[in-house]
Amino acid sequence: MIPSARPTARRTQAERSDTTTAQLVAAAQRLFGLEGYATTSIVAVAAAAGVTKGAAYHHFEGKAALFHAVFVREQEEIAAELERVAAEEPDAWSALRRGCRRFLEHCLDPGFRRIVLLDAPAVLGWETVREIEYAHTLRVLTDGMRAAAALDPIGAGDAGEGDLDVRCQMMFGALCEAGMLLARSSDPASALTSVTAEAERLLSALAAPQGGPDGP
Repeated sequence: MIPSARPTARRTQAERSDTTTAQLVAAAQRLFGLEGYATTSIVAVAAAAGVTKGAAYHHFEGKAALFHAVFVREQEEIAAELERVAAEEPDAWSALRRGCRRFLEHCLDPGFRRIVLLDAPAVLGWETVREIEYAHTLRVLTDGMRAAAALDPIGAGDAGEGDLDVRCQMMFGALCEAGMLLARSSDPASALTSVTAEAERLLSALAAPQGGPDGP
């Protein structure tokens, strides 16, 4: 019996669909980051992606759904970047600090600032934004704080005392608010130094054991 060619055709069709989706998300990421959500039409995104408006609506039910996909992509990319720079550090505490600094540095990127910090809360709502962030950037921060807490030196106190999950969420909220300060600053690059310094002080207070890296 000659095998049917239909499964191959279905796979090819799925591959084409995945390619179109990726093209739309990439184009939307560029345009949303450059022009903002409100002034970017799905027609413009389709044209930038090289597909028809009908194809765009076939893959996404509307502009908000497309923005959701772009926001997830932004979170995936920053999470991967944070993991990459953290892996370059010699220990967990250095990795944690480096990751926090890199997140704030990334807030200077105009596209990230526009999509993640300014437009996402209004378009998606805070609950959805936080749900997606918790699966990516908060996950990376939590992993880093747990690894740093495990380095509690002998006699330095219990770094695991209290609820570490609560502290991680508190630190994450502080980093997001620091990012908003940078996003709304008239001179974000100049503000970065002071914002980063304060974020590191808070990080030490929330994560460091007494007598640890920043303790007495």
